[in-house]
Amino acid sequence: MKLLRHGTAGQEKPGALDADGQIRDLSLLVPEFTPDWMAPAKLQALAAIDLSRMPLVPEGTRLGAPLTGIRQFVAIGLNYRKHAEESGMEIPKEPVVFTKAVSCIAGPNDDVELPEGSQASDWEIELGFVMGTWARKVPVAQALSHVAGYCLANDISERDWQMKRNGQWSKGKSFDGFGPIGPWLVTSDELPDPQNIALKLAVNGQTKQQSNTADMIFPVAEIVSYLSHFMTLLPGDLVITGTPEGVGLGAKPAPVFLKRGDVMTLDGGPLGNQRQRVV
Repeated sequence: MKLLRHGTAGQEKPGALDADGQIRDLSLLVPEFTPDWMAPAKLQALAAIDLSRMPLVPEGTRLGAPLTGIRQFVAIGLNYRKHAEESGMEIPKEPVVFTKAVSCIAGPNDDVELPEGSQASDWEIELGFVMGTWARKVPVAQALSHVAGYCLANDISERDWQMKRNGQWSKGKSFDGFGPIGPWLVTSDELPDPQNIALKLAVNGQTKQQSNTADMIFPVAEIVSYLSHFMTLLPGDLVITGTPEGVGLGAKPAPVFLKRGDVMTLDGGPLGNQRQRVV
């Protein structure tokens, strides 16, 4: 299934995309898509719903992040070889891990507000995944069985705060609105191989990033296993898996960053599309 949440910010309702690409409202059956609804048994119950009998959501209705109540937002850095090279950094021997504040999570098409005085805000298209069950010291071979589903993400980053403000990367990646997620969560039964997803990001119609998750240094299964050996992953936890080459920081001959009026468009194939206007 493709699970989503629709409605104004703070008042979203659960829904799903039907076979014809129409949004159906599930609020008569489901109170909210919270971490407990990521459990395998509940996902199976959702899959049994006849979406054709559910109310249609009016076209143009805002979409929020496909899940609420996320407790941990974990991110992986430098997970594409060419991106590490364009950043002038060594290919990591282990996953580079940082966190984003859960308060930065936004809908897939919400406006992105530049931080006050920002001159170095940047784009990063990524594959995200949501945990369905607790994971602690999980072997790689069993890792994907703990994943509820996959989503598209934009790891928006303010590079000055990330690199020049005497702290961890989280500083530049946790501003409100810097974590657009969605438009939906594709459950893992519909996407058994997360390592074959094309990703494309454009700014004002000009393609900046174009790659495939097959090029990830550490695939999803390895990331789940690695994280679970030093932290317990909880149902509903969101993990984004790194961005390919083509970020503004790596542009030649000089970096190019977001400015007010720019429009970012993201295409994740089965993960759907995003569109954010910079304000």
